[in-house]
Amino acid sequence: MVPSSQKQWSVSGKDKDFDGLQLVDAPVPKVGENDVLVKLHAASLNYRDLIIPKGMYPFPASFPVVACSDGAGEVVEVGSKVSRFAKGDRVVTLFNQGHQFGPIDIAASHTGLGGAIDGTLREFAVFNENGLVRAPRNLDYAEASTLTCAALTSWNALYGLKPLKPGETVLVQGTGGVSVFALQFAKAAGATVIATTSSNEKAQTLKKLGAHHVINYKEDANWGETAKKLTPGGAGVDHVVEVGGAGTLEQSLKAVKFEGVISVIGFLGGAKAMPSIIEPTTSTPSSTRGSSTSRAPGRPTSTR
Repeated sequence: MVPSSQKQWSVSGKDKDFDGLQLVDAPVPKVGENDVLVKLHAASLNYRDLIIPKGMYPFPASFPVVACSDGAGEVVEVGSKVSRFAKGDRVVTLFNQGHQFGPIDIAASHTGLGGAIDGTLREFAVFNENGLVRAPRNLDYAEASTLTCAALTSWNALYGLKPLKPGETVLVQGTGGVSVFALQFAKAAGATVIATTSSNEKAQTLKKLGAHHVINYKEDANWGETAKKLTPGGAGVDHVVEVGGAGTLEQSLKAVKFEGVISVIGFLGGAKAMPSIIEPTTSTPSSTRGSSTSRAPGRPTSTR
């Protein structure tokens, strides 16, 4: 039996940091005719979930808002017109609830869970049936809850603009969710993976996950050129999964090959002033694109 009330973690406002994160009581929402009520068993954290309370998130957000976008759970009730799911189904959330396919538009960008609308850090949630997908049978709830943001973003980076091919080379940065998923996708696709990290301990983790080469960027400040030298003929890498932003983009531009792709995803390296990219991009014909969980093959910034 579904209870009438629940606990949820709510972000009360930006610029409050984690002092604005509050555990509150709330009613369990009612289902509409096209809705699904999900008992959430697991939620996963992304860097986005850390910067929203800090007021650093550059996309639509409203407050108060239930935190987190990623979650997995069990369907406990369905609306009268729901056809895709039944009670007992295991499901995973979609990031932008209003985006189904093709390029994302402004309206869909205002449907991001845990930012623009209430997210997954609660016991029960109602979603339109189009805002969910079935959880893979081989994953438990905790594992399935990691797919919404990081997995889809990394897949889009490798296949959204110029699909990765066996034998190509991929450069990933660090051991965050997007990078780890990209490493595993690239390895499974038959690509050579070069990874960067800050410690020997993390390097061993990356090697266990399948990285062919690991560069410690604290020991090698010119890791972009080092990565390029590790590619066949020193031609450069085919795909760079760029999560560092201003802190790493200059080196990524040094690593990429002619006609390669840099998918710019985040700014984990810090919000420093962006390096001038005019000179390196004009000397290395490549495509630099933004990448997200919900962006179809994006419009690249071509530097040819």
